[in-house]
Amino acid sequence: MKSTPTQYGSVAVTIHWLSALFILAMLGSGFRASSMTQSAAKEAILMFHVPLGVAILLLTLLRLFWWWGVDQKPRPVDGDPVWQTFTAKAIHVLFYVVILGMAASGIGMLALSGAGGVLFGAGTEPLPDFTEFLPRMPHGLGARLMLALFALHAGAALYHHFIKRDGLIWRMWLGSKGKGTGS
Repeated sequence: MKSTPTQYGSVAVTIHWLSALFILAMLGSGFRASSMTQSAAKEAILMFHVPLGVAILLLTLLRLFWWWGVDQKPRPVDGDPVWQTFTAKAIHVLFYVVILGMAASGIGMLALSGAGGVLFGAGTEPLPDFTEFLPRMPHGLGARLMLALFALHAGAALYHHFIKRDGLIWRMWLGSKGKGTGS
């Protein structure tokens, strides 16, 4: 359940992979919805997108609570240059910042536009034009930044797995495989 010095525990692993899956679905649905003009189709996608955003926010808050109050992260990989360790930490912090910012801007858009009522049954009017609301710009920028962070994160994991062959990828998997990094 808890992490060891070389392996993430089952709670951290589950939160990580659920978050990754939800974020990919969230990005796909968000980019799809933003490119649509037909209100009914856009509404259907946003009825999936909004609850998924809430789930990602809750998973992120759970993850932060888990690290601050319950568990300790495994130690950094032995032998990595200082710049790689720093970059990995910076990317993880940016993930949290962007996720929390995306949640805030999404909630802001729903609140300012009144779209929450339209999406969840309290209104019958068409969806508003979200570009008219201030939180739309940071929400769109955040989505693009999230894509870049996701690519960097996945690229680093693949680099460790296929180039360095240090078993790092198995630290964030249920069970133990590979060399057991960090030892």
